[in-house]
Amino acid sequence: MMTALSVVGCGSDNNSSNDKGLKITMVTSVGGVTDGSFNQSAWEGLQKAEKDLGIKASYIESKQEADYVTNLEQAVDGGNDLILATGFPMQAALLKAAKNYPDQKFAIVDVDYGDETPENVVCISFNEEQSGYVVGLVAGKMTKTNTVGFVGGMDNVVIKKFQIGYEAGVKAANPDAKVLSQYVNSFADQAKGKSIASQMYNNNADIIFACAGDSGVGVLECAKETGKFAIGVDRDQNDIAPENILTSAMKKVNEGVFNVVKDLSEGNFDGGKTLVFGLKEDGIGLAPSTDKNVPQDVIDYVNDQIEKIISGEIVVPNK
Repeated sequence: MMTALSVVGCGSDNNSSNDKGLKITMVTSVGGVTDGSFNQSAWEGLQKAEKDLGIKASYIESKQEADYVTNLEQAVDGGNDLILATGFPMQAALLKAAKNYPDQKFAIVDVDYGDETPENVVCISFNEEQSGYVVGLVAGKMTKTNTVGFVGGMDNVVIKKFQIGYEAGVKAANPDAKVLSQYVNSFADQAKGKSIASQMYNNNADIIFACAGDSGVGVLECAKETGKFAIGVDRDQNDIAPENILTSAMKKVNEGVFNVVKDLSEGNFDGGKTLVFGLKEDGIGLAPSTDKNVPQDVIDYVNDQIEKIISGEIVVPNK
């Protein structure tokens, strides 16, 4: 179970050299490809596709939400076979672009337009509540103070699912534990993330789940500086603070992105559909580094609960 172009406007663009294959550009949400989290995982998926499938991958970084529309239009002008948008905050801008350019193929991560999904869009979605739940089980079992924390980036549907799952997991593993929760209201403010974490640690929390993109890196750094524990998100973030990060709520954005590109390279494009990845699809789970700081008995307990989720014996709430 353990998984383990030349730049215009406000965006910045990086193009990997490759003269063959499909041309694919990723437009990031704020935080950029070095956020250690969501955007970086998506970019790693494209890099893998470039290596394994021979595509030509590039990205345009968004510095602020106002950049989304302009950066998507820049990507369209770039003559791409596929434009990938990363993150729930881009849902409105991507939907507008898809309707304005019906012949352009798009994909977007963390968005499900449901019946309104345009035929030129593939949505990549995850059961974030399940991911939050399994790391909540770890936190509930390992807290010594019976107080843990949750630091979210933006208060949106996706992050809320992480929070709800996490709180449910903590309570399932330890009914006496309480969860302190606060939002940074940004995915790109490490200083504020660190400040919130510091307050939580001072209020007796000994483990904090950082679910805030680049802002969450501030939480992880605070754990390292204070000698407390934290839980990462999206990708295995243990390298940021190897002795202080218990695990990460893996959400294999890289694999979801790679699978969509692979399908496209094989002549298949599931436009108008949403691809959903959860525990059953091995799209989420505990980080490969979990055994560094988490005892085997806790890992065994979590894996047993994962089996029950997959079988339907446990239903994780998402709202």
